[in-house]
Amino acid sequence: MKAFISSLTAIILFAFTEPALGQRQTYSLNSDWQFRFSHQVHRNTEQRVDLPHTWNAQDALSGKIDYKRGIGNYTKKIFIPEAWKQKRLFIRFEGANSIANLFVNGKHRGEHRGGYGAFIFELTNHVRYGEENSLLVRVNNAEQLDVMPLVGDFNFYGGIYRDVEFIITDNVCISPLDYASPGLYLTQQDVNEKQAKVQATVMLSNVYTTPQERAIRLQIKENGKIIDEYERKVTVQAQQHNQPVSFTFKIDNPHLWNGTQDPFMYQVTASVWEKKQQTDCVTQPLGLRYYSVDADKGFFLNGKHLNLHGVCKHQDRAERGNALHPCHHEEDVSLMREMGVNAVRLAHYPHSTYLYSLLDRHGIIAWAEIPFVGPGGYADKGFVDIPAFRHNGKEQLKELIRQHYNHPSICFWGLFNELKEEGDNPVEYIKELHELAHREDPTRPTTAASNQEGDMNFITDVIAWNRYDGWYGATPASLATWLDKIHRENPQLK
Repeated sequence: MKAFISSLTAIILFAFTEPALGQRQTYSLNSDWQFRFSHQVHRNTEQRVDLPHTWNAQDALSGKIDYKRGIGNYTKKIFIPEAWKQKRLFIRFEGANSIANLFVNGKHRGEHRGGYGAFIFELTNHVRYGEENSLLVRVNNAEQLDVMPLVGDFNFYGGIYRDVEFIITDNVCISPLDYASPGLYLTQQDVNEKQAKVQATVMLSNVYTTPQERAIRLQIKENGKIIDEYERKVTVQAQQHNQPVSFTFKIDNPHLWNGTQDPFMYQVTASVWEKKQQTDCVTQPLGLRYYSVDADKGFFLNGKHLNLHGVCKHQDRAERGNALHPCHHEEDVSLMREMGVNAVRLAHYPHSTYLYSLLDRHGIIAWAEIPFVGPGGYADKGFVDIPAFRHNGKEQLKELIRQHYNHPSICFWGLFNELKEEGDNPVEYIKELHELAHREDPTRPTTAASNQEGDMNFITDVIAWNRYDGWYGATPASLATWLDKIHRENPQLK
């Protein structure tokens, strides 16, 4: 009876949305999952949960050091209408910690390794149309030597702790497959008060076995009104998943994104047209700004010095763990603004897209980072020099940058936190990450937080120090003395 009701709901939903099937459609899959641990092998051990969900909201937050770290199973039934046979179907997870394996109708369809980035799988050829289909997601938060982070003084919550969406597109679409990014990248090439030059790159995907002719349209909007528009006819190559098409446009006398004082944003929409029919579109924010860091004078936004007053924020809350809803992010940002915060370090991993969007709208400068976390004052290592670990870190860096490329609030890409050079030395690997970050995004500086001396402090464009004067010895007054000494000895450091 329950399965019939679920199927009937899906059919009713489809009936209401059928006229819009030429467009991209996105449905939430957050509700009504069945959850059990992998060791619960007997029947009827499942419990109903809604996403976002973590199984460590109670044990980890109670201070239990050996909280559950293992495999949790999430299952769900979804009905796939016959009419969707001519479409492309995707399932997108915004975060599952830390290894997720997807099974569709009992068959393995993909794995993602990393607990904080989004990931996506195409289901087009792996579902049964006109029938109910089963999804199984096996999530593992056990310790791994090939997945960042290896250590950390924060909880490694297990579960599907962010949103899951079902996406339906045309056979030729703006690609969701480029590291689960929006498929539209806005690169600010030259920005000042008189003019802004921007390159928009649209990634196209075509599953047909023959090339397809399409028109790609780009619209720039200010307060909802189109202020400029471009169109280009392109041939999307056969079975191509990430074919770039670029536009360059200029905005005279741009309205700049100016931090908390005036966080103004344009909107850029890329759309795909087959003859006179729009078949897909994606909209992204465009907050035009320019900024720099001076070794002597500090941070400058749009040519003016800005004192940064900030906090360090984890995705963590009592009774919820890391399974946060929009209202939690909204409350956190509201509290930050009440405190006078205009900058935030998002420790120590990528955070939710919704949070970055809130920072955009409130004008808060953000430092976004990958979970390359060292032990600080604890045991074990943050870096193990094996190929699988090195590869995983680079993949997580690509995810971070490509998924959040267009957020004007993000001004720094963070590469590591409190690593040590003893044993497997991470210096050469940090250099590789630094070079990769600049290839992925030449417009933003890299940074890191160090609590050690050594060569690692001279790799990133900007370096920060984790000091605990007054906590682990010394006094708060000694911090300024130490910083002045470091600046005298290394005047080039920013």
